[in-house]
Amino acid sequence: MPALIDLRRRIQSVRNSQQVTQAMKTVATARFKKAHRLVVERRPFWHIFPDLALALSQAAGLGRQAFLEIRPEKKIEVIVITSDKGLCGAFNSNLLATAEAFLQQKKGEAAVAVIPVGRKASAHFRRLKYPVVKAYAEGVDKRFEEISRELKQHLEYRFLFKQVDAVYVVYNEFRSIIAPRITITRLLPLGAEETVLPPDHLQPDWEPEASRIIDYLLRFYLKYQVQHYLLESQAAEQASRMMAMENATKNAEELISDLVLLLNKIRQASITRELLEIQTAVEALKQQGV
Repeated sequence: MPALIDLRRRIQSVRNSQQVTQAMKTVATARFKKAHRLVVERRPFWHIFPDLALALSQAAGLGRQAFLEIRPEKKIEVIVITSDKGLCGAFNSNLLATAEAFLQQKKGEAAVAVIPVGRKASAHFRRLKYPVVKAYAEGVDKRFEEISRELKQHLEYRFLFKQVDAVYVVYNEFRSIIAPRITITRLLPLGAEETVLPPDHLQPDWEPEASRIIDYLLRFYLKYQVQHYLLESQAAEQASRMMAMENATKNAEELISDLVLLLNKIRQASITRELLEIQTAVEALKQQGV
């Protein structure tokens, strides 16, 4: 059986780990609340705007606008968004497995390139044979505006000059604290089919001309839709880390209880053995008539 000193040291070590996991849960909770507020406030705009842009394009008679052009997918790029850090359960591993399966599926149909966002994605795809066009491996959670602006410029150039035919995004969408939902969505081209306008639809008055307004709206959409994916991933990451640290804290408490119980059993056994030795000595002295 282990010595008492070893058990006490192990209990103290587990308590120290429990304090760390509790502190990490507190930090993740604060960050989650901030990210969740941003996602909830902006999600209606993000979800409505693509349909609005398509409807306006149709109303303007710009069905052949560059960002709406659907081409055979001979060359595609896939943006994979993960976290920079671990300790968030299966948040990264599940997403990377899904991304790999999607890339394998597309690999037989088109030339595939990857844009990893997050240290975990960058490290993962560095080991694989997929070409990496761009990579963001550090401080993603502090560079949302910068990354979305750079990706918007990059994707604009690549898509408009027909260097890529479609752009997909693989990310964790926040749905609940318990588990995120891994989502694969097509970012470009914007629409798979025409939006049907209602019969009583009023023709808008364009000022300035429709083509300039639609072009601005679609570029605006591209930048802020990328930012939307980053914020969704951030909220899902902090929720996953919060749950992982809560489970780790509970597991540490259970382990401490088991170790304390074992410690008490060993101490009780030691005390019982000493009492038996004393009683045996007393009985021996009685027999000797002392």
